[in-house]
This record gives sequence, C-alpha cells and structure tokens, in this order.
Amino acid sequence: MTALISRATADPLAPVLASLTRMGLRHGKESLQGLSTGLSTGPVPHAPGWRGAAELLTAEGVQDWLAAAEGRWSAQPHAAAALAWKCYSYWLALPAVLGFAEARRVPLMTPDHVLVRFSERQPFLTVALRRPVTAVLATDPIVATDTPGLLIVEDEDELLGVLRRSLVDAHLDPMLDEVRKQARLSRRTLWGSVASGVSYALSRGFAAPPATVLDTAHRVLGALGADDLVELSVREQGGLEIKRRTCCLAFTLPTPKVCTSCCIRQ
Repeated sequence: MTALISRATADPLAPVLASLTRMGLRHGKESLQGLSTGLSTGPVPHAPGWRGAAELLTAEGVQDWLAAAEGRWSAQPHAAAALAWKCYSYWLALPAVLGFAEARRVPLMTPDHVLVRFSERQPFLTVALRRPVTAVLATDPIVATDTPGLLIVEDEDELLGVLRRSLVDAHLDPMLDEVRKQARLSRRTLWGSVASGVSYALSRGFAAPPATVLDTAHRVLGALGADDLVELSVREQGGLEIKRRTCCLAFTLPTPKVCTSCCIRQ
C-alpha cells in the first residue's frame, strides 16, 4: 500500500481499477466485458439502458432480466436463470473481492450503489457504480486525505464483514430469493456459482503468489459462507485449480457446454 497519497489525486478505487487493468492486459478485453470502463457510466449519470440494481430485487425486474437471459442463451427458463445468476454474481463480486485482496479496500456493491445494463446480445450484462462508497481500514493512508465516500473500519475482520453485508445480505440474498420464486433452482445450485465466481475472480485478477491467492480465496469465501461449495488448490503453472460442487446447467444449452471446473467432470 502506498505510504503517501496526494490530496488532489486520492481515489479510493484506484487500486481496484489498476487490478482490473492488469487483469485485462493478462487475459484480454473479454475478461472485463461485464464491467463498465472505470466502473462508471461515463459523463452521463443516467445513460439510456442503465437500471438501478434495486430493480432486480423486485418481481418485475427479475422477470425482465430472466426474459433477456432466455433470449441470450436460447435456454429453458431454469437454465437461463442459472446462467444469468452466474454472470451477475461474478461481475458484481469482482470489484469488491479484488479490492479486498489487492488493497484492503472494498467498494460497497449494495443495490443503491450499483447500476446494471442487460440485453439478449453479448455481453449479456454490464455493471457500473454510482456514488461509490469504499470501505477502508483506519490505517489506510487515504483516510488522512479527507476523501469523500469512505467507510472507515478498524480491522480486516470488520472489513470482511462489510463485504458480506453489502454484497450478500443487502444484494445477492434478496435477489436470490426473488429468482427462486420464478425459477426452479435450489439455493445451493445458485450459491455454488457465487463461490466459483469469487474463486475465479481471485485466481485471474489477484497479482500475488499462488499460496497467497489460495489463502485469500478461503478467507473471502469463508466470510461469505461459501467455502464448502468449491474445492481449491494451487496449480503447478500458477493460479488456482477450482472444482465446483454444483453445476451451472450450461450442459443443458442447445449447444452443450461443460465448464472446466464443473462437478460432472469429476
């Protein structure tokens, strides 16, 4: 962490954006296709096509979203819902978990801070932030800059608690409940995609020795209550070996796909 931060240039999300930039350079632009550039909608705060994420916690919002997913994947409703959830939970979690891993800074991904855009074409989903609030440690140098939009916490356990409450309790859990009302899917099936997404986010985006990536993945998954849904180990060539204990149902598509981490391969 940088010891000195200029008051004029302090940006709580700078380490997150730098990490995402490195991820894009390493894995190609498609590795960032679900995130708006700079995590913003650009100069137009309410650009056409963007919706507040709170709409996806409602019956009507989920219905629209799942209808777009059925068109995108030409899938049966339950499979489209599983894939839409896998996509959404991955892109939503990515900035927060990388922020914790890289700099112990966690942008709050609560529904009131998140904007989404979705369609039947690729990319199916794009996520952006509005009025971002970032949780930081009291020891973070940015605290001394009086930068607006900071939530100051005392230690890493509290920071992980903020990550869970903002990402899971306030956003994913109530959204999952609405998805399950409209699609015949178990909580375990859907939450397995969250566990897998967090693991892939850290494996692909966290620039650290593999053992550190593995330890961080277990810490984050444990805080989110999802550590039992994936089996993780260090790959010889770097990164994590990820084995799911649930399936995202991609094998049911008209052109079946079996993910490399899928439990049906095991």
